[in-house]
Amino acid sequence: MRARARSLVADVALSQASSAALRTAAVESRLQRVLAAMAEERVGTQHFASLTGYGHGDQGRDVVDRVFARVLGAEAAAVRLQFVSGTHAIAAALFGVLRPGDRLLSITGRPYDTLEEVIGLREQGQGSLAEFGVRYDELELTQDGGINTAALDQALEVPTRMVLIQRSCGYSWRPSISVAEIGRCCERIHASQPDCICFVDNCYGELVEEQEPPHVGADLIAGSLIKNLGGTIAPAGGYVAGRSDLVEQACCRLTAPGIGREGGTGFDLQRLVLQGLFLAPQMVAEALIGADLVAGVFQRLGCAVQPAPGAFRSDLIQAVRLGSPEALKVVCRAFQSMSPVGSYLDPVPASMPGYASDLVMAGGTFIDGSTSEFSADAPLREPFNLFVQGGTHRAHLSLALQEALAALDAAELRDLPQTGASC
Repeated sequence: MRARARSLVADVALSQASSAALRTAAVESRLQRVLAAMAEERVGTQHFASLTGYGHGDQGRDVVDRVFARVLGAEAAAVRLQFVSGTHAIAAALFGVLRPGDRLLSITGRPYDTLEEVIGLREQGQGSLAEFGVRYDELELTQDGGINTAALDQALEVPTRMVLIQRSCGYSWRPSISVAEIGRCCERIHASQPDCICFVDNCYGELVEEQEPPHVGADLIAGSLIKNLGGTIAPAGGYVAGRSDLVEQACCRLTAPGIGREGGTGFDLQRLVLQGLFLAPQMVAEALIGADLVAGVFQRLGCAVQPAPGAFRSDLIQAVRLGSPEALKVVCRAFQSMSPVGSYLDPVPASMPGYASDLVMAGGTFIDGSTSEFSADAPLREPFNLFVQGGTHRAHLSLALQEALAALDAAELRDLPQTGASC
C-alpha cells in the first residue's frame, strides 16, 4: 500500500508541474520587494543587535518596522516579539482603536475562533470589547463565499467606526478573500463613511499575492510573525501595519499610552526577524505548492476540497472534508509522525485556549505554533474538515501525504485508486 500511496502522490505532483512552476516564478517579484525595502532602509549588521530594558531608541527595532512597512505597502508598521500571537496583535489593534459606543462590523461572517472571546461572543468577565461598550454586528458571506456588497451598503447606513475583514478562511469552509476584493470593499466603505477604518486580519495571507491590503486602501492590518512573514525562523511575535496614527494606537494598547511604539526591546533577535522576512517569499511559494498537492491528492480520493488544486489563492490554508472523526485523527496522526519535532507523539483531541471546540492538532515544529512550517489540524466537529497549512518544502508535504494515505488505507477508511503500482 505504501508503493501505491507513493505512486498516487507522485502522479498528482506530475499533473501539477505547470502550476507549481508558476508559483515558483512568482517568488521573484515578492523577493524583489523585500530586497528593495532592505536596501532602501540600509539594513546592516548593526541592526541585528537590540538594546536592553525599555528599548528607547532601538535602531534595530526601528529599521525592522520601516522594512516591514515598505513590504506591506503601509505608512508605518510595528513588528514586536512582545505580541504572543496574531490574535494578540489583532486584539491590540481592536482595543487600541475602538472606544466605548463605537460599532465594529465584520463583513466576512463570524471571525476566527480565537477572536470570539476578544469581541465578547463567548465567555464573559475577561474584558472583552462588548464589556467595554463596543457594539458588534456581522454580515454573512454570499453563497459563493464573497462579500455581500448589498448587505454592506445597508449596514453602512448606521455609523460604523471599524469594518473587520478576515482575509483567510480560518476554520470556515469558504474561499479566502482576495486583495482585489478587499480593495473594492475599502473603496466602497470609504465612499460611504470616509472616517470608517478598514481593518484586515491578514494572517496566512502575507506574500501570497502581489499586493497586500494597505496597497489597495486598507487602513490597518495585523498578523503573526510565526506564520508567513517569519519565514519559519522568527521565534515569536506579530505585527500591525497601516496608517501611522492607527499603528501608534495599537501599540499604546500593547505598551501604554504615552509609550506606544517607542518602547520594547528586540531581545537581540532582529537578525532572525529580518532573515525570516528574506526567506518568506520562497517558503510561502513552497507552502502554496504543497497546498495544491494536498488538494489534488484528496480530490483523487473523492473528498471535497477548498480551494481546488491550482485555483486562485489568497492564503496558505487548504481545507479537506474528510467526513469522519476517525479519518481526521488518522490523517493528523500520520502528519505528526512525519514532523521533525515530536514525531513520536500521538495528537489527541483536546481543548485549547480561545477555541470553542476540542482541536486535534498535528505538526511538530521548531517554533511552537508555527503552523506555516507544517501542520494539519481541525476542530473536532461536523463535518470534520481537515485544515493543512504550511510546509517549508513541497517534499515534506509529499512525504506526509504518503504516510497519511497508507494509514487511511490500512484503517480501511479510504481506498487508494490504482495508479499502476502495487503494494
